[in-house]
Amino acid sequence: MGQQALFDVSEEGGEHECLGVIKGRVVRLPQGLKVPHMGWNHVRQVRQHPIFEGIPDVSYFYFVHSYVPSPEDPAVVIGETDYGVTFPSVIAKDNVVATQFHPEKSGEMGLKMYGNFIRSASNGVRDIT
Repeated sequence: MGQQALFDVSEEGGEHECLGVIKGRVVRLPQGLKVPHMGWNHVRQVRQHPIFEGIPDVSYFYFVHSYVPSPEDPAVVIGETDYGVTFPSVIAKDNVVATQFHPEKSGEMGLKMYGNFIRSASNGVRDIT
């Protein structure tokens, strides 16, 4: 639900207003696909970003979800996944990065992604002492 909460509206459990950090909606995976989408699937990097440093393109991550983001601006999509349809699986806007998969369940690549996030976030931190 983390990435989904960043959008304007989610259709999960009815229509709900979300945080509006990213313009767009969260919609259910199309009819005919097994939901939830659960298990390992690849993420194709569509745009370079520091979150992917040291992570090979088309690496596998662990997914558990039935809804996907539909951003108004395709430029926020930095990674995408195919599951009967292609959907944004990693988004980034300004200093916000979010995933549709679970990095904490994604083994070595998930840990590398967390390391990249921490390194990127700490580069902006200034010592105030």
